[in-house]
Amino acid sequence: MTIDAPHADDWVALTDEVLDVGLATDWVTRPGCGAIVAFSGVVRDHADGTVDVTHIDYEAWSEQVLPRLGDIAADMRRRWPDLGRIVLWHRDGVVHLGESSVVVAVSAPHRGEAFDAAEHGIDTLKATVPIWKKEHWPGGATWARATQPITDVDDLATDGVTR
Repeated sequence: MTIDAPHADDWVALTDEVLDVGLATDWVTRPGCGAIVAFSGVVRDHADGTVDVTHIDYEAWSEQVLPRLGDIAADMRRRWPDLGRIVLWHRDGVVHLGESSVVVAVSAPHRGEAFDAAEHGIDTLKATVPIWKKEHWPGGATWARATQPITDVDDLATDGVTR
């Protein structure tokens, strides 16, 4: 699967290809936006009680991922109507140590709304998008222990949860 072309000012994707954080940052840059915030979640060498992690296998309910990422972008625009562009990308399949598994990038006229929107984007993605991870290390593998139930974007919005 490739990262499809953006739709208007929102670019959502699920891909098995390496995520290019520079491309995301360049794409969200707009003349009327003085702030760019990019978040990249990178595979690290440890996880809850596990050391020497070598890679993660991500498994996604692919039919649900893009619609939910679109819902997150729409929610971000409702909360911060002046946002320029939004990138919400996630990897599927094997992601190696040091590679990005998720990228959230936003542009906005000012830094406050850009930081707030990017934080809301990653927090909401983790809570609402059905993607699970299996961490691998030399002695074995296990599904991530820090998982949480998947909920809808609208349910988070009505509860006032943004983190």
